[in-house]
Parts: sequence; structure tokens; C-alpha cells
Amino acid sequence: MLKTPAARNQKDIVTALPETGPDDVEIDPMLLDRVLGLCDTGTRPTVVLAESHDDRLLRAAGVLAEAGLRPVLIGDRDTILRRGERLGVGTLDGWTVEDPAALAAGAPGERIRRRAERKHRHLQEQWLHDPVFLAAAAVGEGIADAAVAGADRPTADVIRAGLAIVGLAPDSSVLSSSFLMKLSDGRYLGFGDCAVVPVPDDEQLAAIAVATARTFTAITGQTPSVAMLSFSTAGSAQHADIDTVRLATQRIHSTCPSLDVDGELQFDAAIVESVAKSKAPASAVAGHANVLVFPNLAAGNIGYKIAERLAGAHAFGPLLQGLAGPINDLSRGASVSDIVNVGLITCLQALTPTTTEPTFTEK
Repeated sequence: MLKTPAARNQKDIVTALPETGPDDVEIDPMLLDRVLGLCDTGTRPTVVLAESHDDRLLRAAGVLAEAGLRPVLIGDRDTILRRGERLGVGTLDGWTVEDPAALAAGAPGERIRRRAERKHRHLQEQWLHDPVFLAAAAVGEGIADAAVAGADRPTADVIRAGLAIVGLAPDSSVLSSSFLMKLSDGRYLGFGDCAVVPVPDDEQLAAIAVATARTFTAITGQTPSVAMLSFSTAGSAQHADIDTVRLATQRIHSTCPSLDVDGELQFDAAIVESVAKSKAPASAVAGHANVLVFPNLAAGNIGYKIAERLAGAHAFGPLLQGLAGPINDLSRGASVSDIVNVGLITCLQALTPTTTEPTFTEK
């Protein structure tokens, strides 16, 4: 079921995984290696898959359990067992099934009631019966480490649950998103923001850049090199939109002096060394950026789709940034492989704050 050479070489439960077959799930080996490496001597993270009525989520839970993680499904245990048998997923070894009524009656439900009390009292009962909100509440209460939702729900629903139930992190001023892009040559890039903030001002753009750098590092372990993208490089044009990028870059230099960031840079100057030498010879980022921050949502959304559809890049995301707990969205067209890989990414976001030192620090 699990298809990655790296996985079959692990000196733990993964060594017992079956050989590949017609229903193989493609797991990104870097993601699996990172998760298993970070929790090698500790407890494996729990990740809630909110929409257990969807067969894709059930299959993904089986794969994550095979990999040694602890998937949590919300639903009726007997029903899930029967469906698992029908799908050939196997037993519930390594899984947890949480009854939605029990969650609503316990700490997650209390959290939902508290959060709904002020502004959303009329939605309280709806939220208490919504698995996406229950999943968010389980993360908020520390019952689960991470949550993944959105297989049959719009991104707005997942964002709404995250903001309403978990809220923003103490050091976060804006909720944004990024994509982890795996290029055809095996390189990884971070793209932000491609799904949430339509027209960021300079303060929001700076926050998006820092959050995207943190997300990229949490997932890959690589030191971020951040390019603030525009249609100008180092003053080659003048426009109000370029001013926003410049101001955002200045903000980051002031608040995160150890973060390697430069802007404004055109895309080619950011990633092509020969172009960088011509257009931005003094830049420490130009030519080798691995985190690309787009000036607005239109550019980011179009950019990641071009990379995916024309260049054959694999896009993981949208990955939500700025919440007080790791919750990520799924495309409604997500494959089982997509769900498994986003589950691993979300676990990495849960693992890294306490298991690794950041590669850059704020003042």
C-alpha cells in the first residue's frame, strides 16, 4: 500500500510494509523520513482526519497507521470498521475512532461552546455536530496534535473552523497559506500566499513571508532564502505595488534580521543564478531563493498552478499558516496520496516547534 523506497528502509514498523501493488499510495520520501526522524525516540503524533465518511480518508488513515503515525477518525466505530473491511484497509491497529457525540460532550465541545459564546451563539449547535469544527477543537484542546480537513468542504469552511475554534497564534497577525512545491528535479520550494489573502498590505505581506519561511523550514529542515517577488528587480521600475513589496521587505529586515530575505525581485532573478548576477549582483538571495513570496493572491494562485500544470511540479497544500495549532486544508479533488502527504506535513508542523531549533529568530 505504501510506496517509497525510503519508507521500506526505515528500521521500525515501516520495514514490515508490503511490497508495492496496483493500489499503491505515493508518499513523498522526504516527508516520511522527516516525520519518522523527528519522532524516532518519542511518541508518534496524532492527526485527525475529519471526514471519515469519505473512503479516501479511510484509505489514507490506513496508510498513515502503517507508517507508524496515529490517525484519528471522527465517526461511529462499527461503521468505520465495516467500511474499512470493505475497502481492504484492514484492522484498526494504530487508529483511534472518536465518537462525535462524545467529543461534543467532552473538552472539545466545551471549547466550541466557549468560542461560540460571544459572537456565534446561533451557530453553536451546528458547530457541535460538525466534524471539521470538532477536529479543530480536538487540536485546540491538545487531544490531537494536528488535523486535516476539506476533502468534501470548501477551503473557507476549514479556515472558519481554524479561526473560530483554535484562533491565531500569539505571535501571528494574519492567517495565510503556502504551498510546498516539489519540482520535477526533486527540489522543494515554498510558495506564499496562494489561497487566502487577496491583496496584502506591506504589514500583511511581511507576515506572510515570515510564516511561509517558517512553514518551509518546518517541513523540509532547510534554511529559508526568501525572495519577495514583483515585476521589478532592485528598482528597475516604479509603481505603488512595488512600493508595498519594498516596505514589506524593510519590515522583515527590522523584525527578523536573521532571516535571509530580499526584494523586490523578479521571478527569474530570484531562482536563476545567471540572471541574478546580471540583475541583482549584490543580493544574497537572488539566484538561489527557495521561498517565493508573491505580491498578491492572483499572482500566487496563478503561479503555483502554472508550475503544477506546465512544469510538472507537485503542489502540497494549501497549508494554513498563523493558527495556534496545525490544521490544514485539502483540495476536494485530493487523492489518497495527497491526503497522506498533507497529513505528514501537518504532523511535521506539530513536531517542529518543540523538537528543532529555528533557523532564524525574531528580535
